[in-house]
Amino acid sequence: MINQDDPEMLDEYDFSKGIRGKYAQRYSDGTNIIKRDNDVAKMFPNAKSVNDALRALTKIIQEHPRYQAR
Repeated sequence: MINQDDPEMLDEYDFSKGIRGKYAQRYSDGTNIIKRDNDVAKMFPNAKSVNDALRALTKIIQEHPRYQAR
């Protein structure tokens, strides 16, 4: 019986004994994925550029007098 919703699922694939979400928590613990909007992705095309910008912003925030009062 071929799954009509997904033509790539072949009869040989048997997930009847599978456990849904068995590794979901472990996977989510090790990832931190953020979707950038298209306009932001143009300015920050990779993880390094995003991290550099956030570090610069963090430094500005930490040096702000209002932040120091906390």
